[in-house]
Amino acid sequence: MLQPSKQIANQDKPFSCEICGSSYSAKRNLNIHMRTHSGEKPFSCEICGSLFSVKSSLTTHMHIHTGEKPFTCEICGTSFSQNSHLHIHMRTHTGEKPFPCEICGSSFSMKSSLIKHNRTHTGEKPFSCLMCESSFSAKSSLNIHMRRHTGEKPYSCEICGSSFFQKPNLTKHKRTHTGEKPYSCEICGTSFSAKSSLTKHTRIHTGEKPYSCDDCGLSFSGKSTLNIHLRTHSGEKPFSCEICGSLFSQKSNLNDHKHRHTGEKPYACEICGTSFSQKSTLNIHMRTHTGVKPYSCEICGSSFTMKSSLIIHNRIHTGEKPFSCLMCESSFSAKSSLNIHMRRHTGEKPYSCEICGSSFSEKSILKKHMRIHTGEKPFVCDICGSLFSDKSNLTKHKRIHSGEKHFSCEICGSLFSQKSNLTTHKRIHTGEKPFSCDICGSSFSDKSSLTKHKLIHTGEKPFSCQVCGSSFSRKSNLTAHMRTHDGKKPFSCEICSLTFYKKSTLNIHIHTHAP
Repeated sequence: MLQPSKQIANQDKPFSCEICGSSYSAKRNLNIHMRTHSGEKPFSCEICGSLFSVKSSLTTHMHIHTGEKPFTCEICGTSFSQNSHLHIHMRTHTGEKPFPCEICGSSFSMKSSLIKHNRTHTGEKPFSCLMCESSFSAKSSLNIHMRRHTGEKPYSCEICGSSFFQKPNLTKHKRTHTGEKPYSCEICGTSFSAKSSLTKHTRIHTGEKPYSCDDCGLSFSGKSTLNIHLRTHSGEKPFSCEICGSLFSQKSNLNDHKHRHTGEKPYACEICGTSFSQKSTLNIHMRTHTGVKPYSCEICGSSFTMKSSLIIHNRIHTGEKPFSCLMCESSFSAKSSLNIHMRRHTGEKPYSCEICGSSFSEKSILKKHMRIHTGEKPFVCDICGSLFSDKSNLTKHKRIHSGEKHFSCEICGSLFSQKSNLTTHKRIHTGEKPFSCDICGSSFSDKSSLTKHKLIHTGEKPFSCQVCGSSFSRKSNLTAHMRTHDGKKPFSCEICSLTFYKKSTLNIHIHTHAP
């Protein structure tokens, strides 16, 4: 029964190839086939010189030069320059994958994709770079790699002009303009503009870290993160600033660094509008709004918004002060404290008030000073409601309510709620009067007494009575004067019970009782 079929087949295809035995129904088809053995390509492109064995292949090739795409998909309208490309494209609609892998069972819509895939099993990388030792399993991967050597970036963004080595990178980039995030996490719903970003994100939920460092054993969820980590071992810093020459292990760090030169602050807080030059700084800032303090001290339980703050805090427990002043013997637990200290030696005051021109060695001191101009008093006493521009002043004030006096005079034992009051008090014992009047030469033990004294020379009376308009050089005198209006006499004689507006008047009166 098979013989007749064979005879029918031979009758249908009477023209056979003497080299490989292939049969054809027309002699013309056999002649075309023979060119695969002879290598003959009689059809030449007049534009680029490419040669073809079949005229139809030349016709299809010409579409590359003319831009013509005569083969259109009836489903989505996409056009192609070759009919074979349309057939392959149709499989994206039908889901057909006629080329299966015999090893793992994966299926592919194109034979070329199957060939590339098989190399993942064999490890074959037949395409080698002539400029370095890199090898690739696909020619397209080699072509993309070569652009790193040539610097060619053929894919440009029509919106911002950025150029890319690969078309997929351009596609991802365009989503930064459109805001499109087509890849969503099935667990938490977070969306991403790139599939690779979703894959990395999913590992947060699974805890998977498939990329390990051979040097220290640390594992990472992304290969790119591992590559960055490896530079901590090699010391490699391939990204250089063209302005100052600083080197960085990550391109993102270089980009953030450049903002220092340009003054650009592209990362803005959506809550308060504050802008930052680095995204990491914005992330830290956001914790001031959320209250998140992810870094905890294992010794005392204190929490911090920044890891660096925790490291500095731990030195309180260890007593470590690794930052030493080269000009004196002072040591500090934080480098920032050393930098501030150095300004005492250099006299540098880099922070200036834009209103009055006063300069300060610390930014925090300038911030306090600005409240003099703005009148801002953000620190409130929860007992009496008094307002203060400085937190330290509030702390001192609260001691009035608590009666706390932990500053003691070593000579007489007197107690004070403020260290500055103790310092002033000690001058009673030493006789020191460091504050001198530049007009008459009188000396005083504290600055406030000098300020009051100077009003004698200037005649200034800054304290006015709102009832009668009388003015006084001292606030205490105004307070005593106000009692003439309200009739209050808070100072009583213990002998005769007479009352007085002023304590000084009471003291004079007491002498009348003296024998």
